[in-house]
Amino acid sequence: MEGSIRCSANYVPLTPITFLERAAVVYRHRPSVVFGDVTYTWQQTHQRCVKLASSISQLGVGLAPGDVVAVLAPNVPAMYELHFAVPMSGAVLCTLNTRHDSVMVLLLLKHSEAKLIFVDYELLDIARGALQILSKTTTNLPQLVLILECGDRSPLHASNDLIYEDLIERGDLGFKVRRPKDEWDPISLNYTSGTTSNPKGVIYSHRGAYLNSLATVLLNEMKSMPVYLWCVPMFHCNGWCLPWAIAVQGGTNVCQRKVTAEGIFGNIFRHKVTHMSGAPTVLNMIINSPPEVRKPLSGKVEVMTGGAPPPPDVIFRMEELGFGVTHSYGLTETYGPASICAWKPEWNNLSRVAQAKLKARQGVAHVGLEDLDIKDPETMKSVPADAKTIGEVMFRGNTIMNGYLKDLEATEEAFKGGWFRSGDLGVKHPDGYIELKDRSKDIIISGGENISTIELEGVIFSHPAVLEAAVVGRPDDHWGETPCAFVKLKEGCTATEEEIIQFCRNLLPHYMAPRTVVFSDLPKTSTGKTQKFVLREKARALGGLTKKTSRL
Repeated sequence: MEGSIRCSANYVPLTPITFLERAAVVYRHRPSVVFGDVTYTWQQTHQRCVKLASSISQLGVGLAPGDVVAVLAPNVPAMYELHFAVPMSGAVLCTLNTRHDSVMVLLLLKHSEAKLIFVDYELLDIARGALQILSKTTTNLPQLVLILECGDRSPLHASNDLIYEDLIERGDLGFKVRRPKDEWDPISLNYTSGTTSNPKGVIYSHRGAYLNSLATVLLNEMKSMPVYLWCVPMFHCNGWCLPWAIAVQGGTNVCQRKVTAEGIFGNIFRHKVTHMSGAPTVLNMIINSPPEVRKPLSGKVEVMTGGAPPPPDVIFRMEELGFGVTHSYGLTETYGPASICAWKPEWNNLSRVAQAKLKARQGVAHVGLEDLDIKDPETMKSVPADAKTIGEVMFRGNTIMNGYLKDLEATEEAFKGGWFRSGDLGVKHPDGYIELKDRSKDIIISGGENISTIELEGVIFSHPAVLEAAVVGRPDDHWGETPCAFVKLKEGCTATEEEIIQFCRNLLPHYMAPRTVVFSDLPKTSTGKTQKFVLREKARALGGLTKKTSRL
């Protein structure tokens, strides 16, 4: 339009770096990071990050576009600081899964071409193992920076290792922070869990991270100065963008190395935690914790859960303990949370059981996303909002990944039709809320009927003796396949196969009930998701069922 111009006065590329810079002014003396007896203020965190960015730059990293800095560390203060310091140096942050072995770390270092790797002392052997293997094929190794216990400068390390605190100490506080020239420039690289194949490198932009961070503040209804307990690994989707989001509101990050029920209740009690997040496995840990571990909550603790649809019974029991549960849904490719089951006041009058079922839905797109829909993957037409017709969950908007690193074919396939195809199957309810039914590879088709493993797992989980449950298809000579349930019982509890089957038949159509129940531990990915491909192999190894009994 005539008279308008774009200039530095009215256009600055969006970046989460600004969140820290603002927090250092507005909340300068408020606690930013707490870890055991160590506490930093927002002013101190900002200064530490600037000096660390300076030292990273002095090592020659961040000068070229796309320089990658890898991190192998749990939820300690250094991991939090690196979420700001690395992009402030001009480099791209790549947080590695702390459960990877040396071989997988090696593969990801090679694929990302990381120039630098920060490693927590507990994981040093894993990193050194990876570098030792890598040294057999190249001399161009990433330089290692050792993260000791918070604030420690112990000399017990190899002389050629750089030390994290030393880099901060010698950094230049006057360093000119490098901001993105284009807000679509990469800020981080996140690898998918790779449960069935080699992980894909998902590229996040400064713009997407900025917008998704603001969205997570809104969907968690975070007021200023929240106290956030870190249970979600920061290596997973950059902690669902919450490292940047907590800075928006000048909150306090309560860090912990390991996630245990005792640690969760202890930190909530000690620091008056207001918010936390966690996969359903974390919620399960809380509700099944022994009474002697539990401490009274100083107030309602708001919990955002995601990663896998939580069984309604889990939500119900969490709220009985004083937690408020909000269900969000997303993938690595959507920067973590992409949808929210936005609560409606009229639902307050429903029974607790009905409320829990509603809260288990994946809901609607959050404010940072352009659109969320259930579509027929062939025609790309939206499915009817009848809560029955199954289609693929698809996303569109600014909080979708830039693409997969060095894999244009996979990127184009994911974006085919102008939408990001999630691979998840779901239905749309008449009110527009979506509900997941399964991954496309997990849905069970038995005698022409679609069986949602998510729905069946929720029912099995509500059995009082069941701790965990996962359902996959088992080959059946007559029906094609039938549900096979893998169940882990609570300690001290017993149940038989027949009892579990009958329990399901009392609550579901008989064709949906499992025909087989196997009692065992459930194999998990590093982010707490059940490895169903392992269970499918076990179900196939059981052989095909041949008995043509009625399922009615």
